[in-house]
Amino acid sequence: MSSQELVTLNVGGKIFTTRFSTIKQFPASRLTRMLDGRDQEFKMDGGQIFVDRDGVLFSFILDFLRTQWLILPTDFSDYLRLREALFSEVDPLVDLLNQELLLQPRPVLVEVHFLSNTLAFFRVFGSCSKTTEMLTGRITVFIEQPSAPTWSSNSCPPQMTLLPSPQRPSYHDLVFQCGLDHVIDNQTGVRYVSIKPDNRKLANGTNVLGLLIDTLLMEGFHLVSTRTVSSEDKAECCSSERIKRPEALAMSKAVKPEAAIMPEQSQKKK
Repeated sequence: MSSQELVTLNVGGKIFTTRFSTIKQFPASRLTRMLDGRDQEFKMDGGQIFVDRDGVLFSFILDFLRTQWLILPTDFSDYLRLREALFSEVDPLVDLLNQELLLQPRPVLVEVHFLSNTLAFFRVFGSCSKTTEMLTGRITVFIEQPSAPTWSSNSCPPQMTLLPSPQRPSYHDLVFQCGLDHVIDNQTGVRYVSIKPDNRKLANGTNVLGLLIDTLLMEGFHLVSTRTVSSEDKAECCSSERIKRPEALAMSKAVKPEAAIMPEQSQKKK
């Protein structure tokens, strides 16, 4: 590759070398005017163009020019200073950053409503339907009921019956029960709950609540609050939260190829 095809930029003391074509792909940008000599603020010095800006933030701008994706570390939080990109006047990038509310990490909320009784009742609400889908796939409910006696024995081992998955009244919530239950012919059965990857079958509502909270903690949630909704009905509500970063945010369809913003971790999965 000819050295005439390359340009070296010194941005705040950080050195970047890239193709002229990479910088000039957006003709209206200030970076293109810089290379064409139309912006008198920038001068060539020792084979480099010095740019008195933040070199760390410029690396994100250069990555965007190279890939059409704005790649941010998973722990990135300095969104306000990222508006440094306005200096570059790369319109597609500026349009993306102007969608400030969409760029901000958003909390995913899960509320577990627990009604303690002989037959404990659970209702789980999730602001993200994927969370309730995950829990539905992990929760299994069994019912154990006495078997009818036979001629050879007055007692038989109880039968364990697998019940349908937790009910989904909507995409965002699920309900299930555990504990003592009256089944056919006034016989009393026991509803057990198992939550993967834990193999225990639990019938006590308080134990099931603890296991459900532990499952959410392993998924990156943290417990925000617990409150008693009704002491008379023994109703409790536990709220959990997890910060969710935008996985992909498409920019204007007029930009070719389509550009988007994604965190570093999401890109590795692709």
